[in-house]
Amino acid sequence: MPQNISRTITFVDGEWLEGNPALVGPRSHAMWLGSSVFDGARWFEGLAPDLDLHAARVNRSADALGLRPTVAAEEIVRLTREGLNHFDGRTAVYIRPMYWAEEGGYMGVPADPVSTRFCLCLYESPMISPSGFSLTVSPFRRPTPETMPTLAKSGCLYPNNGRAIIEARNRGFDNALLRDVIGNVAETGTSNLFMVKDGVVQTPAPNGCFLDGITRRRIIQLLREDGVEVVETSLSVEAFMDADEMFSTGNHSKVVPVTRFEDRSLQPGPIYERSRELYWRFAKAAPPVAA
Repeated sequence: MPQNISRTITFVDGEWLEGNPALVGPRSHAMWLGSSVFDGARWFEGLAPDLDLHAARVNRSADALGLRPTVAAEEIVRLTREGLNHFDGRTAVYIRPMYWAEEGGYMGVPADPVSTRFCLCLYESPMISPSGFSLTVSPFRRPTPETMPTLAKSGCLYPNNGRAIIEARNRGFDNALLRDVIGNVAETGTSNLFMVKDGVVQTPAPNGCFLDGITRRRIIQLLREDGVEVVETSLSVEAFMDADEMFSTGNHSKVVPVTRFEDRSLQPGPIYERSRELYWRFAKAAPPVAA
């Protein structure tokens, strides 16, 4: 196993394999033409919040990309619980169910759904400290539903966000703010984005150009139940430049503040702090999941 690969197990073809097994070859449709989807859930502190929603979403993503989901969401949850028993329970675990196509259809271009394969990969991945990150506006844009399979959490969408992050890091920032094709703020390169102005939380309204994240929806629900006004709307870069607070949500580290936007420094604010507190309270309310 390469040294940069953390402790990993993968369920494929009915068995658990150690490490990073070789599953895709040069003739595999997924390697050649990018027909893969995945989802990401988290186990940390004995918790696996919204695991059922992540399992269901990977099957919807497979359908959206023209693959054939072959494992029920409930079985993905069961396998995850089984796989977590292979870990020592001290380090957070990333939970990644995946589908991909082995073969193509007409002239090899569309995926052949009959050739769909499934795996479930679990690996140790510590939670990032919520110390905050810097953000800059990217020159790159998010695709529209007419140009890419934006309803799927598909691997083919991520190189675009990857190049945005690389460009941002080359300019001294941690992450990139991407807009949609008409210039509205969409997301960061890795997460959904929120801003606060005069005590009101605002976040880009899902318009098909970015992923309406599970953690995003959870935070909106928790804040509204807590009496905080949350508005989903079209937002400009200028609106974010005038924000009192900015924070992001995503599966990898849940709720993290933005501490610099372009040349403007920001402090983690009370709404961010409350959002993180509410999320952890929600997660801990569920029965613990062994690891």
